[in-house]
Amino acid sequence: MNRLPRLRKTVFALLAAALMAVTAVQPAAAADKTFKLAWSIYTGYMPWAYAEKSGILKKWADKYGIKIELVQINDYVESINQYTAGQFDAVADTTIDTLTIPSAGGVDSSLIILGDYTNGNDAIFLKGKGKTLADIKGEKVYLVQYSVSHYMLWLAMKQAGLKESDITTANIADADFVAAFGTPEVKALVAWNPATSQIRNMPDVSEVFDSSKLPGQIQDIVVANTATLKAHPEFGKALTGAWYEALGVMQKNDKEGIDARTFMAAASGTNLADFDGQVKTTGFYYDPAKAVELLKSPTMGEIASDVQEFSFGHGLLGQKAKDKGFVGIELPGGKVVGDKANVKLRIDPTYMQLAADGKL
Repeated sequence: MNRLPRLRKTVFALLAAALMAVTAVQPAAAADKTFKLAWSIYTGYMPWAYAEKSGILKKWADKYGIKIELVQINDYVESINQYTAGQFDAVADTTIDTLTIPSAGGVDSSLIILGDYTNGNDAIFLKGKGKTLADIKGEKVYLVQYSVSHYMLWLAMKQAGLKESDITTANIADADFVAAFGTPEVKALVAWNPATSQIRNMPDVSEVFDSSKLPGQIQDIVVANTATLKAHPEFGKALTGAWYEALGVMQKNDKEGIDARTFMAAASGTNLADFDGQVKTTGFYYDPAKAVELLKSPTMGEIASDVQEFSFGHGLLGQKAKDKGFVGIELPGGKVVGDKANVKLRIDPTYMQLAADGKL
């Protein structure tokens, strides 16, 4: 399954006028209590497709007296842009993209579902046997700029005591990962699945780092418009209930589980074996209590600070940002990382806690 180019570069130059008026944009929810969730194809989001196909999503919406429309957007970044513009009430994306697009654009958003983290999907490769991450110094590294892989590279170098200024970077399309690494001039590459599995089998290559060494850092989530959630908490409850029921089916190895994953594989353009392989390198939070535990831990504050630092350092918070704390991130318990007067991203484990307590 191809992982779509999940670029993190904001679109302020193209949408400046729209984002300036974003506070006037109304969320998508209509008076008839119909809500819209945008998603795009990626391993971590495929349970949504199954939730709709199986009737799970409708069952939970019916329970709370609402309607939920699940809309697939072929371009990942466009799905976030449309959410930012008020065309959707919620979107499946990542923590870093929520910060750099809707939150930086003025849309107050709440993380209500922590679905998974990349657990080996992303990796850093150097040509030559026996290489280590330290050998990346002085190299020209090919990657999809401002992607989660770029963020992973930044984190990896920071962890190793290296600086991004120790390397140069060159932008590359994800479709070209394998072919590019087969050329003499490309000696360092950051890639994601399915390319990583192919590159691992190449001769004379060292995998010097992968995302499993950063557990919980690169998060796939669902965020919803905070005002919509306050007015309609039933929307958050229905989404969360549907998510965990679909996830529960997906992890089974009986006929129901295999059929569910076979459907997800086909819907994402691959086969069951390949999809199962990608699930193994995707750290799904099957237990909502585990997701809540991370969000309430000191680690989440550290992750929030890292996301802010990378985003500001790469110009992803817009021209108005004077420091990394330009957009405040509210953690569970009310602590704010960044500007308390400009909180636009809220880590809200309320609905996952209800799921963990069996109270949905």
